[in-house]
Amino acid sequence: MKIAIVNDMPLAVEALRRALAFEPAHQLVWVAANGAEAVQRCAEYTPDLILMDLFMPIMDGVEATRRIMADSPCAIVIVTGDSQQNVHRVFEAMGHGALDVVDTPALGVGNPADAAAPLLRKITNIGWLIGERNKRERPPAAQRAAVSRKSLVAIGSSAGGPAALEVLLKALPRDFTPAIVLVQHVDEVFAAGMAEWLGSVSGHTVRLARQGEMPQSGTVLLAGTNHHLRLLKDGTLAYTAEPVNEIYRPSIDVFFESVAQYWSGDAVGVLLTGMGRDGAQGLKLMRQQGYVTIAQDQRSSAVYGMPKAAAAIDAAAHILALDAIAPRLLEIFTP
Repeated sequence: MKIAIVNDMPLAVEALRRALAFEPAHQLVWVAANGAEAVQRCAEYTPDLILMDLFMPIMDGVEATRRIMADSPCAIVIVTGDSQQNVHRVFEAMGHGALDVVDTPALGVGNPADAAAPLLRKITNIGWLIGERNKRERPPAAQRAAVSRKSLVAIGSSAGGPAALEVLLKALPRDFTPAIVLVQHVDEVFAAGMAEWLGSVSGHTVRLARQGEMPQSGTVLLAGTNHHLRLLKDGTLAYTAEPVNEIYRPSIDVFFESVAQYWSGDAVGVLLTGMGRDGAQGLKLMRQQGYVTIAQDQRSSAVYGMPKAAAAIDAAAHILALDAIAPRLLEIFTP
């Protein structure tokens, strides 16, 4: 994979160079010391992946991510010294299309291979994502079991998702009746911070989904681990490591498929901005079971990958601009 580094700290750049050296297949193609330089370098030579710092002179990582995704889109991972302390800025960058976040590998502390492992694991996953390799075919959903007559909105999102979710949730009234369950591609160490942030910016009650609970009206539940979230036959939510070969963790497809299989009340599946194909097959299964399905349109998507894949297989009954999705949900669930 051809990789670029955007960071103004020589020690951080060296730590990233050493981490990448553990995987000979990775090629460092350029280094930029600030966001403005990165935008220019990316226009001249767009890499497969950019390792983007958050705080730099001239132009920070959030604005650089926004400009690169608008002009020369490619995969971007935020690499920062303390991601936990900068969680809101991380989600801003993800709202503009960054795929993931990881802490800068420690330099000269402990085993260098162990320090590099989290970064290399993220890069491997993104390599699979942007290559869309070895995507397995999914079996048809089993007959739905009658477990609930309540209403559910199942939402999946990835790159650009935090900003899209903010817009969507803000547009829904606080007394919106259906339960809402979100599956966003985000590492479990940032999930709690994302739930808190979404709650603060949207005005809704947002928290992590708990093992064994049921989706409930008035609460937005967010998948909160690196395991997959799925609905069980008894109507409760559960986290599961299976399927282990699923590169998206948590997987939108896995959750949508479980809704298609076990939810018998009213439901709507919504697939928002994101890179790759996750969610498309699951959304199609929901449509085949008679549920309303919506995909975000190209114009309003930060990354038109997942919604495009859904449109290509006729999984979405409605292709809507982001600001039209909430009004459509209100129409669907208004008696």
